[in-house]
Amino acid sequence: MANFSEILNHILGVVFIIIVLALAYAYLKPHQLHHRRMVSTLLLKASYLVYLLVLLIVIFMATLVRGGLEQVFYGIEFFAFLMVLFLPTIGILARKLSQFSKKREGYNYFFSIINILSIIAVLIMYYI
Repeated sequence: MANFSEILNHILGVVFIIIVLALAYAYLKPHQLHHRRMVSTLLLKASYLVYLLVLLIVIFMATLVRGGLEQVFYGIEFFAFLMVLFLPTIGILARKLSQFSKKREGYNYFFSIINILSIIAVLIMYYI
């Protein structure tokens, strides 16, 4: 039987995931789409939210179930995990920069693919 601190850690982990996803939803506003780039914008925002959900669940499972991130992601996998951790977030934050305003549709599709590849990479690294 699990003790109180383990149960509390699991509850706090789930609450943390919900809070982070709520903040990401509030920042991205996926219900507000650009009129000219509706499909690419929706794809980018939805793929990022799914990526974030998968990433948070994997971090939760690695930390509380498998003994820590250093046990699950070790050696070169840890650096790959860091790349997968930061690259989609940088992409979603940099989309508002003026350099990408004329090429926004291509930018949205490119980072949607990056988000999907990041989901696949995180799941492969976690299960192997």
